[in-house]
Amino acid sequence: MTTVTRVHAVVSGSVQGVGFRYWTARKADGLELAGYARNLFDGTVEVEAEGPAPAVDALMTFIRTGPPSATVTDVTFRTVEPHGDAEGFSILH
Repeated sequence: MTTVTRVHAVVSGSVQGVGFRYWTARKADGLELAGYARNLFDGTVEVEAEGPAPAVDALMTFIRTGPPSATVTDVTFRTVEPHGDAEGFSILH
């Protein structure tokens, strides 16, 4: 049985206007995760991902670097309660 987990992350650096949310969504879709990515007003990107723990961990590893167009300077992570109601990974505006 696979453990389902949900992680909330905030990514800092040059991460807005460089395709970071779309890149994250493609990675999350490939890992069959639910959740979202959205820009925050302070210039960071918020990511929440839910699914099997190894897949969520893989996505968190990916976002530490981001796409080639981004420069990630910091990522803060915290585990949150899985929602269990999300289908797919969304890009929120």
